[in-house]
Amino acid sequence: MPITSNTEGRKKILIVDDHPMMREGLRSVIEHEPDMIVCGVAENANQAMEAVPKLAPDLALVDITLPGKSGLELVKDLKAMHPRLTILAISMHDESLYAERMLRAGANGYITKQQPPEELVKAIRQVLDNRVYVSKEVSEKLLRRFSGQTMQIQSPVEILTDREFEVLELIGEGKSPKEISRQLHISGKTVAVHSANIRQKLNLKSSAQMIRFAVQSESFKTLTGD
Repeated sequence: MPITSNTEGRKKILIVDDHPMMREGLRSVIEHEPDMIVCGVAENANQAMEAVPKLAPDLALVDITLPGKSGLELVKDLKAMHPRLTILAISMHDESLYAERMLRAGANGYITKQQPPEELVKAIRQVLDNRVYVSKEVSEKLLRRFSGQTMQIQSPVEILTDREFEVLELIGEGKSPKEISRQLHISGKTVAVHSANIRQKLNLKSSAQMIRFAVQSESFKTLTGD
């Protein structure tokens, strides 16, 4: 929904987050800056897709965890429909596994909600300046990978496709196959196929092992912010 029409000379930011208090906090930080203004907010992916052509924001600040379609899928859709739109992903999740996926999806940067307000402003300015924003640690990791110098062992979860990754995350949240099907708008059969692929890729022998991995694995606990 639109917030204000008084945007003259200021960069317009669209906030996409399903938590009212978080939206208000982000708005307060952004509008404290003289050259930025929140032009609208969206609670889910559908609202965001409708808001972008109407409000023409300079930047969309997109939370990863949204009801229905995830922020990851939303970023892909936004970039397909509006390739010039600048997108900064924001989340409670550990960036070590999410940041690279979001950049591949089309985001211009990734910042966690644990960062102080001044770092958020820095990230917004950086991506609006056509530069990528990630933490120093993730930046170094990506540089080592692209230069062929990395010696780090790839996390098992990193070998999953984005959709498999989403399914595993929802399993970790305790969602049933039927709930996953509804949330991701895919058939129960497709959920079963993704689950089978996850088990194979992670060398898990049964659905029970997969559930335990999703819920109890330390790497996945970090991923989901537990």
